[in-house]
Amino acid sequence: MMLNPSCLLRPWLQFLSSSVITIIFIFFTFLTISTAQSHMAPNYLLFSVNATEFPPEEYYDYVIVGGGTAGCPLAATLSQNFTVLLIERGGVPYGNPNLMNQEGFLPTLLQVDQFDSPAQSFTSEDGVPNARGRVLGGSSVINAGFYSRADQEFYEKSGINWDFRLVNMSYEWVERAVVFRPELRHWQSAFRDSLLEAGVGPYNGFTLDHVVGTKIGGSTFDGSGRRHSAADLLSYGKASNLRIALHANAERILVGNSDNEELSAIGVIYRDELGHYHQALVKGKGQVILSAGAIGTPQLMLLSGIGSRPYLSSWGIPVSLHLPYVGQFMYDNPRNGISIVPPIPLEHSLIQVVGITGLGTFIEAASNIIPFVTPAHSILLRAPSTPLYLTVATMMEKISGPLSSGSLMLASTDVRVNPIVRFNYFSDPSDLEKCVNGMRIIGSMLSSRSLEDFRVRQWFGEREFRFAGPALPRDLSDDMLMGDYCRRTVSTLWHYHGGCLVGKVVDADLQVLGINALRVVDGSVFTVSPGTNPQATLMMLGRFMGLKLMGERSRGKCYPC
Repeated sequence: MMLNPSCLLRPWLQFLSSSVITIIFIFFTFLTISTAQSHMAPNYLLFSVNATEFPPEEYYDYVIVGGGTAGCPLAATLSQNFTVLLIERGGVPYGNPNLMNQEGFLPTLLQVDQFDSPAQSFTSEDGVPNARGRVLGGSSVINAGFYSRADQEFYEKSGINWDFRLVNMSYEWVERAVVFRPELRHWQSAFRDSLLEAGVGPYNGFTLDHVVGTKIGGSTFDGSGRRHSAADLLSYGKASNLRIALHANAERILVGNSDNEELSAIGVIYRDELGHYHQALVKGKGQVILSAGAIGTPQLMLLSGIGSRPYLSSWGIPVSLHLPYVGQFMYDNPRNGISIVPPIPLEHSLIQVVGITGLGTFIEAASNIIPFVTPAHSILLRAPSTPLYLTVATMMEKISGPLSSGSLMLASTDVRVNPIVRFNYFSDPSDLEKCVNGMRIIGSMLSSRSLEDFRVRQWFGEREFRFAGPALPRDLSDDMLMGDYCRRTVSTLWHYHGGCLVGKVVDADLQVLGINALRVVDGSVFTVSPGTNPQATLMMLGRFMGLKLMGERSRGKCYPC
């Protein structure tokens, strides 16, 4: 049996109509505000200041653009020994109940505006709605909270110079502060068991490591449902050395010539919310570090005249350095899945369990409680006096890689305006094959005994799933039908990356090719997405690069020399 797809939230579940979206947002906003608990204010508020309060010009050892998933741990680490300015275009998450609780996940993705909301929405040229974080902590403040370390293949393909002792130390540093073991309830437990019935084994229990089989991963939501994020890692920072400029839009990287006539980054121009400009300049052996994410970093580089000379000239942007691959090789891991409306009430749950297959696909699940709404102005149905609620349970698969890639182009010279992005989902046939493999596993899971309770009894006693949105093709063995399903239902898990790849825009130490004192530390350097979900690796990367830079400076070695 199939329900009308207007029951679903498009950014999360797919296919939800705009009228129901409004009702869901109002409901969850009320719920999260009424249930929010008071917590001690984080100490990063002590050094977080609206950019309007900053002077027109200041000098720092490090200027970091982007207080996101990698930028926050990077800033906290470097501040132990050096002065650091962290430039963040959004505000702080603390005090916003939708950001601080897991029930606020959906409203956050819905409460969007052009310039100020914590989530900034965009739609790729592929027609797939997407989102990026615009808040201190970045996308770690608006995501589903799943935490799992990278796979070995990621390290081998990344091209980055890894020191695995520092890698493990960095993961542990992050995990002590923001990672928790989730408690599985009805839907997540049944989902775990159905994975095992479908052959996604062995069962690895709770682990943060990437291992083939079914496992419970970490969560950045604690036992009370309160979110922890990369912003919390700023608590490790040294308050006397660290300043955070909020509501500050970095508009241009300042590039000059060093004493030996080589190009070198010397600072950043940013603008506050009143429109006033500020210069943050680096001193001595300092550096500018871009951590604005896979959308923001290549966009800022292009606006700063770092990119393809003919393309920049077509925009009238003065060229600082011809670097043709800036904005190229943009990737997003496609998500596909099914959603059902079970006959029993379920808890609200985000991602807690993952099936890591040997077929290049990862399988995850969530359940959401939404209000049931009668059609507006119906003369046949009266609105119930007591609200009715509906549970929607989702199983989804994400492919590894991917190999399909696209590009990023400017839409405006205003850095606040989203650039134009195309990911070219499934343009590489191997990506489509992985999707088909993953959806077949989900098809097998639907036949498992573990999910029997989620079927609805029909008039003549048979039990069927009640689908919200498209059901899988009946013939799972038909490659053409399954491939068409993948193309028709493609969505995103917000794991896009690339645009400043290692070997094409930066070197193995994430130094921008051809410009001294300029690095990139974020997901734009990744050729493949790390593991099942990237936030663990991005937080590790920020800590890792901070430790690496401090080690080089302490040995008297400046990067670059």
